[in-house]
Amino acid sequence: MPDEPTPDPRMESDYVETYSVADGDGSVTLVGVVHDHPSSVYRVRRVVERERPAVLAVELPPLAVPLYETYASDQETPPPFGGEMSAAIQAAETDHVVGIDGPSTAFCRRLARTLVAERASLETAVRSVRGVASVGKTALACRTAAALTNRTGLRIAVGDPTSHEVTRTDPPRQQADDEGRQIRTATAVLDALESPPASRVRSETREAHMADRLRDLCARGDVVAVVGLGHFEPIRDRLTDRHETA
Repeated sequence: MPDEPTPDPRMESDYVETYSVADGDGSVTLVGVVHDHPSSVYRVRRVVERERPAVLAVELPPLAVPLYETYASDQETPPPFGGEMSAAIQAAETDHVVGIDGPSTAFCRRLARTLVAERASLETAVRSVRGVASVGKTALACRTAAALTNRTGLRIAVGDPTSHEVTRTDPPRQQADDEGRQIRTATAVLDALESPPASRVRSETREAHMADRLRDLCARGDVVAVVGLGHFEPIRDRLTDRHETA
């Protein structure tokens, strides 16, 4: 018998899981990533190609999605801009690409309810609103850049990509090992440090909002969702009803 192909080490991840969602017509395959890491970019592309979802959900504000779609239209594979998000869009066969992150009207309503319910201090409320405003400003810049790209054909980058010690030309094992080290380091830091109240409120609001969006999107069929590593477990817990406030 011929030898079976050796599994690619970049696919050996604890951060790819599929869940059935109550009352939905489809399932959610959640993919956690280290943003802009070549190992994550590879894994996201392969998962999207394998699952062929009806909906691709990405951790982006809705306003930012058109810019990443222009990145994904590049002839190079993976696209040189947009990291794992544009790579996922390029690999998807569906036209239903949805930004599930805030800010959006529903997200802002949820944030306001959370601040009131927690009786947040004025400082926490102000910092939370400023954080959302900053993200909204970047999302608007993405939308403007997308419009200019469509009119002029120029590729306009918004923000700087995260740099890593490996590139996509390095051996797969080297990429996977570097990604694993970064995951372990980030997890240790998160476990050791307590987030400021405003950061915690924004993160929890984002995760609750994204989980709700994924439940809604399951009405269209199977979903692949690409999210940052730090949001993977909280969103998973909310999707599987393991969160006390879900």
